[in-house]
Amino acid sequence: MAKGSNGRATLADVARRAEVSHATASRALNGSTRNVRPELRRRVLAAAAELGYIVNSAAQAVARGRGEHVALVVNGINDDYFSPVASGVLHAAEADDRMVTMISSRNSPEQATRVVASLRAQRPRAIILAGGRSVTAGAWDARLVDELTLFEGEGGRVVAISEEGLPFDTVAVGNRAAGADLAAQLADLGYREFTVLAGPAQARTAHDRVAGFRAALAERGIEVGENRVIHCGFDRDGGYAAAGECLRRRAPTQLVFAISDAVAVGAIARLREAGVDLPGDMAVAGIDDVPALRDVSPALTTVRLPWPEAGRAALDLVAEPVDTGPRVVRLRGHVVLRESTPVLGRL
Repeated sequence: MAKGSNGRATLADVARRAEVSHATASRALNGSTRNVRPELRRRVLAAAAELGYIVNSAAQAVARGRGEHVALVVNGINDDYFSPVASGVLHAAEADDRMVTMISSRNSPEQATRVVASLRAQRPRAIILAGGRSVTAGAWDARLVDELTLFEGEGGRVVAISEEGLPFDTVAVGNRAAGADLAAQLADLGYREFTVLAGPAQARTAHDRVAGFRAALAERGIEVGENRVIHCGFDRDGGYAAAGECLRRRAPTQLVFAISDAVAVGAIARLREAGVDLPGDMAVAGIDDVPALRDVSPALTTVRLPWPEAGRAALDLVAEPVDTGPRVVRLRGHVVLRESTPVLGRL
């Protein structure tokens, strides 16, 4: 049987083997909404399997007006915060047998805007934008929203895994609540003197976690002044440097609250390097509950955030478009108390 110039079976080959028209073979293989009789569909699928026919997804996208794959745009692929976000989406997509392309915006709204503009030409079914926003939106943030709005206007779907406030369906994981819930339980353990390793000053995720933490303590009469807040990178090296600054300030500290587990891991390394006994001299807590915590000693108290549920919720929003405006799915983590924060007085 004749094949295409590249030696692969063509749609025409499949149609001839199944003894159906080219149009019927196409509809059977590309999931067309036009009906194909079950017996004809079975013949086409059997012929395609026998010939090793590979569906041309680009051609399908042209025929349907949109492809079936999903584009996941994350702030950074090596980031300890965004790794569980991406993992949640990828696991949910695998369960749905859906293809996902992951692209990094390198923490840049300008780069994210270019990525979305490129994706508009590729016509994926949906773009999932996973990442925190800035406290102060700039011109490139507005251009990114414009590009995403154009993508939706062309028939695509947009879902954000981010803080609330974007004009798109959003899965919001409660960062402010995470900070507040952790603070409440630490106060119940007896802690009163805190230093906060607060992450980047302009990162909305970090800002909300710190705000929730300080507000919950303030409700209990515990003030965390600005002199107890140290801004740093949202990663291990940022935590290492911030813990060094904490030591230099010599402010009485019973517990170091790190804005993320990655920051906490760096802080633990620096404190231990300085001879600080953990948790005997100082307790440490974080947020995220990343897998790497299994190798941290003492076992780190943290807030487990529901990233698998966030991924599932994002894909459900993709599959269930509505005409009533942006929807918000709110998810909340829960505190996991471990050895790094014993009851004060029982060290």
